[in-house]
Amino acid sequence: MRVLFASLASVGHTYPLIPLAIAARDAGHEVHFAAGPAVHAPLAANGLRPFRPGDAFYEVYAEDLEPELARLRPDLVVHEWGLPGAAVAARRAGIPGLWHGFGRMFPDGIGLDLPTRNTEVAGLPHLDICPPSLQDANFLATERRIELRPVPFSTPTPLPEWVSRRTSRPLIYLTLGTAFGTPELLRTVIAGLATLDAQVVVAAGRVPPEQLGELPDQVTVHPWVSQVELLPLVDVVVHHGGSGTTLGALAAGVPQVVLPQGADQFANADALGVAGVAVRLLPEEVNADAVAERTHRLLPQHGNAEHRDAARVIAEEIARMPSPAAVAQRLPEYVGSGG
Repeated sequence: MRVLFASLASVGHTYPLIPLAIAARDAGHEVHFAAGPAVHAPLAANGLRPFRPGDAFYEVYAEDLEPELARLRPDLVVHEWGLPGAAVAARRAGIPGLWHGFGRMFPDGIGLDLPTRNTEVAGLPHLDICPPSLQDANFLATERRIELRPVPFSTPTPLPEWVSRRTSRPLIYLTLGTAFGTPELLRTVIAGLATLDAQVVVAAGRVPPEQLGELPDQVTVHPWVSQVELLPLVDVVVHHGGSGTTLGALAAGVPQVVLPQGADQFANADALGVAGVAVRLLPEEVNADAVAERTHRLLPQHGNAEHRDAARVIAEEIARMPSPAAVAQRLPEYVGSGG
């Protein structure tokens, strides 16, 4: 079977699809991946045959994909929530399609069209990587879902050497993602975390590390960190509320301090707070003292196990969800059923 995956050309939209694409490849299917060139390197490294449809660099529209569908003639198209154009192109070509989520169903008004409101492709199933206990209640009640375990993906990056020989001090991971971090915000958060008796690993993303100034000895800054390797080792994650970091921390059973900045992050922070796995700081509340207080509250040596226990419950829920390998074996069913 030939399967075409399609995503926006960003880490937050492409990486959630890669585990299933790899599993489909391993199951013997021929896999191709339509996306802008910014994400081609990790796709090519995993044998997923990336290509840029039409003139697309970030978004992919129906007219970009239609000639490629005629050329490749896939049996199934897996299109992520950010690409309604790919869903429309597949429907017009008579090719079965599946939505692929990147986390919790996002709210209206964040700059993406809600896939559940697109009448031309209504009724398509959703590969849903959000644990049901955190998923939007209306989405759970009204949409066709295929549960799929979220499996963190990141490009191989060596961890700091001291992580493997860490002391009894807690380990905190700080990231503001690849789109929302600023030098000012990172400096503020680092200043707060530096007052705690802990080691801190910072993934600076788009912020050049040299813009963060002189750092305390217990703080190390890197442009990029392999969350797959790091998250199981940390005691608290301080982050922006992006879906990838949110789900990665949940899968590892790690409590979170969430500093939402935009997009779906405020809704994610609210859901995490209701579930008891995180505390949040809104933009107007963020200062070094507040960051230190919230993070101190979640550190294991202070005896507050409530958030950690709640995170472990969701980690167990995620572990019970069907693996990418199991879902890949079922993909031919959706060809026969027409999506």
